[in-house]
Amino acid sequence: MLTVTDLTRSEIFDLFHFSIRLKRETRRGKRHTLLRGKTLAMIFEKCSTRTRVSFEAGVFQLGGHALFLNPDDIQLGRGESIPDTARVLSRYVDGIMIRTFAHERVVELARHADIPVINGLTDLYHPCQALTDFFTIFEREGENLSSVKLTYVGDGNNVAHSLLLCASILGVTIAIASPRGYSPEKSVIEKAEQLSADSGASITITTDINRAVEGTTYLYTDVWTSMGQEEEAGKRKKAFAKYRITDTLLQSCADDCVVMHCLPAHRGEEIDSDVMDSEKSIVFEQAENRLHLQKGLLCSLMTGR
Repeated sequence: MLTVTDLTRSEIFDLFHFSIRLKRETRRGKRHTLLRGKTLAMIFEKCSTRTRVSFEAGVFQLGGHALFLNPDDIQLGRGESIPDTARVLSRYVDGIMIRTFAHERVVELARHADIPVINGLTDLYHPCQALTDFFTIFEREGENLSSVKLTYVGDGNNVAHSLLLCASILGVTIAIASPRGYSPEKSVIEKAEQLSADSGASITITTDINRAVEGTTYLYTDVWTSMGQEEEAGKRKKAFAKYRITDTLLQSCADDCVVMHCLPAHRGEEIDSDVMDSEKSIVFEQAENRLHLQKGLLCSLMTGR
């Protein structure tokens, strides 16, 4: 599961239905053993709060075991090739989750592994996040997503790429508003447009934030400066100054619009605290759903359920 395009619309909805069942049963206190005897290797070349905790807790809640591996723990960080690492881990564990920089590293790992590989994040895609976000929307809307308009405000980054592709598969209206020079990559937009021809999704890529938010029912943002871009922070703050979620912007959306953020948030930059903490925010519900969606994904990939 390297990108959301590895799944069909039907498979995504099957995953959502299964994940919501796991969520409800977990909240009722049911203990699952669906991954009993299974081990997930978690390779972190980029650190993360939500990715580590949600995967590690999720595997435990399903009766399995997770191994946290950072570059200092394994030979991959000291020169062992990706193919050799993939072949060795395939003989030790039942699945691999990797969070890294270049997407090509995940592709190469998957090419040489004999076990499921999950992209926990690359510089190009963040499929687990996008699937979680649409799972959160699915819980509120069901499978009929024709009335949904998701507007993403900010950097055309890995999250924006995966949201764009997932919306195009599911037939959702999506708008992305970014400053000039920070739009999603052209190849990703072209792929989304191809997918939308079959699903009926509507795609708007613009620099005009006011145009983008018209009729929006889900308003989404992410940090302006991602990990590895720290040297650009000052430049990005200037470029994105007008691309932030405020109460004024929210009032320009549909009356029932809610706010989303993949976290961590830089309060007062891409989103105001009063908005993030308001009744219009589903940010922490969204964060919780990383756990439940990924549990469904792990079961699907590691047990074939």
